[in-house]
Amino acid sequence: MTPSSILILGGGCFGLTAALELRARGWQVTVIDQGRLPHPDAASTDINKVVRMDYGNDAQHTAMGERSIERWREWNEKWGEDLYHEVGFLVMSRETMQSGGFEHDSHHFLTARGHTLRRTSTDRLRDFHPMWNDGIYRDGYLNPIGGWVESGCVIAKLATEARAAGVEINENVPNPHPQFDGARCIGIAASNQTWKAEHVLVATGAWTPTLLPHLQDVMWATAQTVFHFKPDDPRPFTPPQFPVWGADIGKTGWYGFPANADGLVKVANHGPGRRVNANDPRSLPAGEEVRYRAFLRETFPALADAPLHSSRVCLYCDTFDGAFWIDHDPAHPGLIVAAGDSGHAFKFTPVMGEIIADVVERKPNAWAARYRWREKTATSADGARAST
Repeated sequence: MTPSSILILGGGCFGLTAALELRARGWQVTVIDQGRLPHPDAASTDINKVVRMDYGNDAQHTAMGERSIERWREWNEKWGEDLYHEVGFLVMSRETMQSGGFEHDSHHFLTARGHTLRRTSTDRLRDFHPMWNDGIYRDGYLNPIGGWVESGCVIAKLATEARAAGVEINENVPNPHPQFDGARCIGIAASNQTWKAEHVLVATGAWTPTLLPHLQDVMWATAQTVFHFKPDDPRPFTPPQFPVWGADIGKTGWYGFPANADGLVKVANHGPGRRVNANDPRSLPAGEEVRYRAFLRETFPALADAPLHSSRVCLYCDTFDGAFWIDHDPAHPGLIVAAGDSGHAFKFTPVMGEIIADVVERKPNAWAARYRWREKTATSADGARAST
C-alpha cells in the first residue's frame, strides 16, 4: 500500500503508537480526541499499569510481553527517565498450583522458555514478602522480569513524540465521530468541524461500541474499580518486599502495585466488571470500599485500615473472547478499528504500533491474525481474568 492520509480517532496507547508508526512509514497522520491527552477518563490514563509476560500457556501474549519488556527498557534509555519500573511480578495462590490454573501454567510455560522464576512457598512469603498473610497463601512464584509503568506519563511522552514527528493532534474536540457516505467511512465529524481522509482508524477504547453500534454484539464497555490507599508508612509496601502482585488473580481478579513516589498503593480487580455506556456518569458500586478493605484485611492486613486517597472507575472495552479487535471493517470501506483492550493492552504499548500499522497497510503480521474481524463464537477471556 502506498502511504497516504489517515485520521485516527482516539489518542490512547493504540492511537498514538499507530500514529507514530504510520508517520514513520510516510503517512500523513491526524489524531483527534474528545479530551486532552492523556485523556482523564481513558483506560490508558492512571498512575500505573502492570507490565508482565506471564500469560498462562498463551504463547503469543507471552512472546508479546517479552518483546514489550525489552522495548520498555529501550524507551527508558531513550527518554532518560525510568517510566517503566522493573520490580518483578509476584503471583500467589491459596491452593497448591495446579495444571490449568493461571499461576501453574504461567510458571511452567515461562520456565520452559528459559526464564528463571522463584517459587514462593508460605515460608518464603513470610521471609521475603512479610506484608502478605502467609497463613492463607501457600504457593506461587516471583518473576523478577516485569513490574509497572507510569501509564499517564507514557501517553504524554508519546503525544510529544508524535507532534515532533509531524503528527497533527487535535485535542478537546467536541463529539468527534466517524462520518460515513453510505457504507464508506470518509472522515471524522465533530460539533464544529470535519476532517476527511482516505482511511479512518477508530481507536476509542470503551467508546468504540457507542460510536460503532454494529460492534455491540462482540464488544462492550465494562466498569472496573481502582482504589489508591496511602499508608502512614509506605516503606513496607515498596520493592523488593512488595512488588507488583496478583492474589489468586486467575480466580478472583485481585492485583496491585507497590507504593509509588507519592506513597500511594494502588489496588484493583481485573474481574468481569459492570456493563456500562462510556458516556454515562461514573460512580462506584455501593459497598465497594468495604469489599476492597475486606480483601485487604485477609491478604495484606497492615494495609486494610490505610487512609483512602482516591478511587477511580476505569472502563475496559471488552471483546467476547478477550482478544483485541484490530482490522479493516469488511462492511465499511475506509474504516479500520483498533479496540477491545479487554483490560490487558497497556503492557503491550511498545509493540502495538507495528501491529496496527501492518493491519492498516494490509501487511502480514503473525500477531495480528488473532485480532482479526471475527464472529462471536464463545465466551472466554485472558488467562488472568476472573471468570466468576
